[in-house]
Amino acid sequence: MWETEIQSFGDYLKIERGLSKHSHEAYLRDIQKLSTYLSIAPIAISEVEESHILAFLKDLHSLGIEASTQSRTLSGIRAFFQFLVFDGTLKADPTVHVKNPQMGRKLPDTLSFDEITAILEQADLSSPEGVRNRAMLEFLYGAGLRVSELIGLKREDIYEDQGFIKVRGKGDKERLVPAGRDAFKYLNLYLESVRPSVPVKKDATHFVFLNRRGSGLSRVMVFLICKDLAAKAGITKVISPHTFRHSFATHLIEGGADLRAVQEMLGHESILTTEIYTHLDRAYLTQMVQDFHPFSSLKHKE
Repeated sequence: MWETEIQSFGDYLKIERGLSKHSHEAYLRDIQKLSTYLSIAPIAISEVEESHILAFLKDLHSLGIEASTQSRTLSGIRAFFQFLVFDGTLKADPTVHVKNPQMGRKLPDTLSFDEITAILEQADLSSPEGVRNRAMLEFLYGAGLRVSELIGLKREDIYEDQGFIKVRGKGDKERLVPAGRDAFKYLNLYLESVRPSVPVKKDATHFVFLNRRGSGLSRVMVFLICKDLAAKAGITKVISPHTFRHSFATHLIEGGADLRAVQEMLGHESILTTEIYTHLDRAYLTQMVQDFHPFSSLKHKE
């Protein structure tokens, strides 16, 4: 079914678009799926309507196909019909008003408090780098900083007497973020016993955290430090500096923190971004109901 049109589309992809073999085959598979689905009626290519495309996507959903895969399939189908309109085979594109399936928001990886503690304890406080690394991770978790905010932290941004640090976030927007006693404790240890012995480069004078050569740290360096300490702690999860920020937010919400307050501390422009962290809180509440609600308890006893 639709062999001629699919062949023409394939030639177009290969010759004019210059797609790789993998992409070329993926596009054609998407079209073939739709063709097979509509062959039951059968429906000629000139008879395809928006309702047919929607029914096909609904069928993919019922089969458990992820929204991201549905969206990619629709992209191939849309390209096919746009080509046919451009080629003069069709007068109208039946996909023009079809919206992409809603993508579920990816839930961030998080670490438990015990896992956080285990990672922090891997920092070797007998070495200068270990003291620095402990202080950095305390701020990643204790203040929920982005890695860019951590490496950009300046000495004049520290307000220990008030328990705050000034952070420059996305769009160079500033915010005040509270930090815990442990964060300031290890920061002071680093500033007093390690940083004075570092040969600071002229352009890095204001930065808090430096590498051994006296330059500012890179994002990659912080990533490698987090990964190394997690491996030493025996944690097999995929770890990045952002994992500490995710964990900071999740633990606050689990503990009953106000969503608006967490939004402010994270520097999220929209509270919808912050709401992603409530997934673990809901899971926690569900578990509490299952464990302690009398009706649930009765079910366990039956």
